[in-house]
Amino acid sequence: MLGAVGGFALLLLPLLLPRAARGVAVCGLCPGLPRNGSLVSRFCESHGDTESDGRCCRERGPTSGQLLGLDLSNCSLHNVPPELAEATTAIVLDLTENPLTTLPSGSFLGFTQLQSLAVPPALECPGGSDAWQDVTVDRNSRLCQGQRNPCNTSVELAWPCPENSVCAPDGPGLIQCLCDGPFHGYKCLREGTFPMLLFGGILGTATVSLSLLLWGTQRRKAKTP
Repeated sequence: MLGAVGGFALLLLPLLLPRAARGVAVCGLCPGLPRNGSLVSRFCESHGDTESDGRCCRERGPTSGQLLGLDLSNCSLHNVPPELAEATTAIVLDLTENPLTTLPSGSFLGFTQLQSLAVPPALECPGGSDAWQDVTVDRNSRLCQGQRNPCNTSVELAWPCPENSVCAPDGPGLIQCLCDGPFHGYKCLREGTFPMLLFGGILGTATVSLSLLLWGTQRRKAKTP
């Protein structure tokens, strides 16, 4: 039983860790360090409290600090890698010199800190040019700088937030609707304190039940000749 519970806990561990602590795979997508003269390399060099970790630039510290920059230029990427979701704390990101054909909407969900993004010149900035304060294009890249807060624009939102909620940025041209206390639940229609004890009890019961089920299943299989 303890083995089953431990195994289940290991499955949940990656979801419980801070994003910065999980940003390991994305730093090793390409060999080497941030390329000399690249957007990320210049950013790292201009901030004395950072250090390189593979293709990442992190805050310097005794443990792996928060990811601030990511250089995936010239990595032969044909699609946006799923590991990019580990880099939501990035301030600068370089995707140039890759055979990318599109940047799907949602690829930069959660990238609220991103201020400088370089993409191949044939691609548009995620969220469109209105999502950025400045967009410049040259032969090698399209540089998107100064992410705008879509909640502060005069343009009407495609999906306005419901009553009892507030708009919050969730990446270039993306928003999320956060319930305004004391409201919670679907479309923020429920009023009052969120039932944490009830929620925790249900989650704990479900976890234990699943662990027992897995343990019993594996035990029967082990006994089968």
